[in-house]
Amino acid sequence: MSNSSKIVEMIRLIFCLLVALFPFKLLAATQLNEEVIFVPKKMLIGSISLETTIFKPNGDGPFPLVIINHGKSFGNSHFQSRYRPLSPIRYFLERNYVVFVPMRQGFSKSGGNYSDGSCSMKANGLLQAEDIQPVIEYAHGLPYVDKVQTLIVGQSHGGWTTLAYGASKPDKSVKGLVNFAGGLKNESCGGWQSDLYRTAEDFGKATKVPTIWFYGDNDSFFSRQTSDAMFERYRVGNPQSQFVAYGTFASDSHLLFTSNDGRAIWEPYLTKFLESIGMSSKVVNPQFQPLPRTEVPSKTQFAEIGELEKIPYSTDSMRKAYSLFLEKPFPKAFAISETKNYGWEYGGDDPLASALSRCEKKASAKCKLYAVDDYVVW
Repeated sequence: MSNSSKIVEMIRLIFCLLVALFPFKLLAATQLNEEVIFVPKKMLIGSISLETTIFKPNGDGPFPLVIINHGKSFGNSHFQSRYRPLSPIRYFLERNYVVFVPMRQGFSKSGGNYSDGSCSMKANGLLQAEDIQPVIEYAHGLPYVDKVQTLIVGQSHGGWTTLAYGASKPDKSVKGLVNFAGGLKNESCGGWQSDLYRTAEDFGKATKVPTIWFYGDNDSFFSRQTSDAMFERYRVGNPQSQFVAYGTFASDSHLLFTSNDGRAIWEPYLTKFLESIGMSSKVVNPQFQPLPRTEVPSKTQFAEIGELEKIPYSTDSMRKAYSLFLEKPFPKAFAISETKNYGWEYGGDDPLASALSRCEKKASAKCKLYAVDDYVVW
């Protein structure tokens, strides 16, 4: 480890220690009543804190509770950004849910280290699921949270965490599980797919609440053959399960959950699922509906998304930034100017506007969008 990496890690550890000793709240964005807190999690020795974002409807409640579980990016989990999937968050706020989005142990500013369970898919899922219950218990201590209605949602590794939690004696308030492209892909472990299928079968046998699964045909992590096999094994033990095969989505259906455009696909199915388990499904807070967004330009034939050498006015710095941009989830946008400046953004309600704003602030000149999501618009 380099000296600079050691310094960064030391600062992170000091921060986590201070959070554990002196819990505090950080106000983030008032528009969605967004608040960042640190939830204590007891360990064998001492405790750690889990960085958790709350999105709350207006009023006193009590509001049904939604827990949204994040996926795992490549690289050091401590450097993974705080998860803010605004499209589904807005969906639940519209329907008067309070949304908790915890970063699990070892992710972002949460304490501890990521527990991978070695090559065991079951151990990995159950270890990750241990971080859900402390968050539910913390939420149930708040006066505005309904203590008898909880929904657990997850995407990618968070979807696997959601399924594992359902199989590990979940809180009695949990009414259903929502799994978007959940699973764990570890090609360094021999027979990982077979292990995934066996574990899905075990999780199904141990789960007593209804579930809904969303998988596409062009998922970069899990083929339809893989997701179909997982589900078929799972529903043997838990027949209260529904599989939504929605076909292809953009260049990678694994990103459906976080994409602003993905909501049109999953919303009707999720709404019917909520109705079927007796949870709120009607829009009562229209003020939380998506804001008007910058019009998305059409794809052009100027270049393929990964052709860095074709970016106009590019510099080494711009190409490095663009390489980082390519790794980020939808929605995202990259803007450039004739003055060789650039700006990019991912996530949020309108990354196109944010990318243009960042670029023009640097350039003091007009900028133009170069790429949106997975295609070039120049």
